[in-house]
Amino acid sequence: MPLDYDTYEEAKEGFRWSEAWEIFDGDRKDFNIAHECVDRHFGDKIGIRIKFDNRRSEIYTFKEVSILTSQFANMLERYGIKKGDRVAISLFPSLEYYISFLGTLKRGAISVPCFPLFGPDALAFRIKDSGARFLIIEKEKKDLIEPDLVSNIIVREDLIKMIQDEEKDYKTDTSADDLAVIQYSSGTTGLPKQVRYPHKAITVSAPFVKFGLGLRRDDNYFCPSSPAWGHGIWYGMMGPLIFGNAIGTYSGKFDPEVLLEALEEFEITNISAAPTVFRMIMNSGKIDNYRLKIERLTYTGEAMEEELFKFLQNKLGIDPHGFYGSTEAGVVLLNYAGFSDWRVKPGSLGKPMLGVKVAVLDRNEDELPPNEVGTLAVKRNDKWIKLGDSGYVDRDGYYWYKGRTDDIIISAGYTIGPNEIENLLLKHPKVLEAAVIGVPDKDRGEIVKAFIKIECEPADDLKKDIQEFVKKRLSRHEYPREIAFVEDLPKTMDGKIRRKELREWERKKRKGLKEKKEVSMWRTY
Repeated sequence: MPLDYDTYEEAKEGFRWSEAWEIFDGDRKDFNIAHECVDRHFGDKIGIRIKFDNRRSEIYTFKEVSILTSQFANMLERYGIKKGDRVAISLFPSLEYYISFLGTLKRGAISVPCFPLFGPDALAFRIKDSGARFLIIEKEKKDLIEPDLVSNIIVREDLIKMIQDEEKDYKTDTSADDLAVIQYSSGTTGLPKQVRYPHKAITVSAPFVKFGLGLRRDDNYFCPSSPAWGHGIWYGMMGPLIFGNAIGTYSGKFDPEVLLEALEEFEITNISAAPTVFRMIMNSGKIDNYRLKIERLTYTGEAMEEELFKFLQNKLGIDPHGFYGSTEAGVVLLNYAGFSDWRVKPGSLGKPMLGVKVAVLDRNEDELPPNEVGTLAVKRNDKWIKLGDSGYVDRDGYYWYKGRTDDIIISAGYTIGPNEIENLLLKHPKVLEAAVIGVPDKDRGEIVKAFIKIECEPADDLKKDIQEFVKKRLSRHEYPREIAFVEDLPKTMDGKIRRKELREWERKKRKGLKEKKEVSMWRTY
């Protein structure tokens, strides 16, 4: 069978990217993600499992999801949504989310997933920038949207009723090269930028699902990552579905004990999540209260510390397998959970995805030898794409992470760009200047810290007001959990903020090495 390799050595010898096409019904002229994920598995087999934060569970079959996505596609057509039109979706994991996302693709329109905790500014930017004509949103969030921002708005609570009388079949009309999904990058040097995926992108996900996640035909799979982000979209939702495996997900405010309950209830054998999720499970002290059947565990989004790695080893009897990539480049480095002969080096990013060229580069974009630190990069179309991280490769070919080379902040697995936060902070009436960096945090890996110059006396009430301002208008995962009011900010000669200097100052401060004479250029209150 295509993609069925038992060992790394066997796959390294035999795998070719063209092989991925063999698992699908479609070809380059006639190819649709929704058909490949849902319609071709039509039947009573479970397709979706959802655990909500109130401990309620919902389970749906492939047949149910296939019919509902067809009805949604018919509704879009009736509303005048044409092939290539954009549909923005701002929902928590739910039946309505999956219907909207896959039904949009079935129509030939383009899904624009938006994190449901976005405030009005963040959501409005993505709607305007993508040109979305249709929006599906939580009822409680509808009032955040300006009436003239988008032509049609449907709240989640009304969706099933709205489509119940639509036809239950829908014939797809897309090719492999047609645009399917628009995601947004974190925007380190400006506002978030579009990353576009055609329908054929799912063929790239397929080998990773088998090799990296180690997904098997009889696996019960679970991924609590939000389907508004890359991990949750491609490897929490579409990746398992293309093989006819049910997806499992978590919806609502995260509670590690509710997640453990879901893993037991759904008899999960394969889980993929950010280390933050596993860290919170460890810190809860509740794992021994549940009968878990996990056989393969993967993580991404941030590094996993030795303590957590050993905890999972001891409690589950397995090695965590990490993998690494970006929104723009996809997965490029991984520990191969799907291969019986793979040896995990704790803390390593693993080796390159088969058929993918990865290297560590110096400033001249020349490849560095083993154990020398440089910039991680992947080669595409004979050009190096730098991944924004520094690292090195050891003599065994394993890659190791050293740190960010740009200003990206990774908090609880979320990738956060500073510019969008800084731009919003400047809209606050009391803020004159602002700079944002990531600082270490034992639970989230990093948190957002803002250095702010104000036009009044600093006060704790003002900190809280600024935090709420960002929470409501941007997102609850992006607001600055720490704020330092400063008299000045370090800048270059042309006025650009030197975030690197802020990070260095913060590093020394946290180590107790900062002296007052060192802050002559800019001072905190």
